Amino acid sequence: MIVIDENIKGEFKEGTYIALGSFDGLHKGHMTLIHKVVDEAMADRLKSAVYTFKNHPLTVAKPELAPKLLMDNQQKIHLLKAKGVDATIFVSFTMEYMQTEAEEFILSLIHDFNAKGFVVGFNYKYGYQNKGNVDTLREMSERYGFKLFVMDAALSNDDIISSTRIRNLILKGQIKEANELLFEPFMLRGTVIGGKKLGRKIGFPTANMSYDTKYVIPKTGVYYTNLMLDGTLHKSITSVGYNPTVDGKSLSIETFILDFDREIYGEEVKLYFVEYMRDEEKYASLDELVEQLKKDEDYARNQVLSTLL
Repeated sequence: MIVIDENIKGEFKEGTYIALGSFDGLHKGHMTLIHKVVDEAMADRLKSAVYTFKNHPLTVAKPELAPKLLMDNQQKIHLLKAKGVDATIFVSFTMEYMQTEAEEFILSLIHDFNAKGFVVGFNYKYGYQNKGNVDTLREMSERYGFKLFVMDAALSNDDIISSTRIRNLILKGQIKEANELLFEPFMLRGTVIGGKKLGRKIGFPTANMSYDTKYVIPKTGVYYTNLMLDGTLHKSITSVGYNPTVDGKSLSIETFILDFDREIYGEEVKLYFVEYMRDEEKYASLDELVEQLKKDEDYARNQVLSTLL
């Protein structure tokens, strides 16, 4: 798969079908669009592409309403490649971009990426003040001769699968439910940084991970997680919280990696949240904390590693 910057155009002599949408967090609600664009492009011997943004549109349009993100762009690229998409087009959403009229936007895609057709969701809106919609796209497809595929809403338990729904589940600690709607378990990427090293003193050394506040952070508590380091996935236990037993003041994400004793300060890790285990608790003594951590370790040891794309 190739990744295309907005400034690179004219790459597709054979033509493209492009899936359009915000795609602020790839999930199973997008699966019908992604499968459709890949299948139709293959059938017509064209290239499949997904058009998405480097930043969430609301960070420009209404910054005070911009949501926390479900995933970074690296993860988007990884997932789209795994799903067989030929190209991902990343565009910066800016004030200038926001002024683009609906018809001008579609015509620019036809010109810049040799688009022969588009795949959109039933509620897709585009162009200045969201004046463009499925009806205007249908009218344009007849006028300009491109194909249009409109996909119905994807449902789970009779509710529409959406980034907002998944985000709310994560914030409530309902990780299993959220993961059922994602292609892979919810993941945070960060660098291992120094901490208080209390875990080492009590026999449970932890990797303290940096995190970017623009991404959604799960509810405080203890989770069964899988930590990816250098391409290897490890069973792990992660505490998201304030370390109340030792009067912690700031939120930290600390992970105990089973059967692992390397120093990994400064290394990048990917942390997959698999299951919410229990609430964060304040214990009367470190001995009580250690007893609980032993129970957590026993539980984690009996779990399976996640299957990733």
